[in-house]
Amino acid sequence: MIPGGGQPNMQQLLQQAQKMQQDLQQAQEELAQTEVDGQAGGGLVRATVTGSGELRALKIDPKAVDPEDTDTLADLIVAAVQAANENAQTLQQQKLGPLAQGLGGGSGIPGLPF
Repeated sequence: MIPGGGQPNMQQLLQQAQKMQQDLQQAQEELAQTEVDGQAGGGLVRATVTGSGELRALKIDPKAVDPEDTDTLADLIVAAVQAANENAQTLQQQKLGPLAQGLGGGSGIPGLPF
């Protein structure tokens, strides 16, 4: 029997896991700093969120404000925030997707939940 039985070096695995964790943390910090927009009503309402989904700004064109029809304005706001959050999720997948694949997608590191 071969000593070690062909098992990966545990120290090397731990170093890889620590590096991936650092890369993941850095990507999450970048997401928190990056802003993405979403809009509704042809740009009448614009929402800005961070890459992590935090609402940072909301701009409403005065043309969208009708005191007799606040329901439409509310719908436009919700749609703009949803669009911004969808863009944030796309950004998250772009930034974190490769890292998540590295953690569990064939990395050979057992016990990681990805």
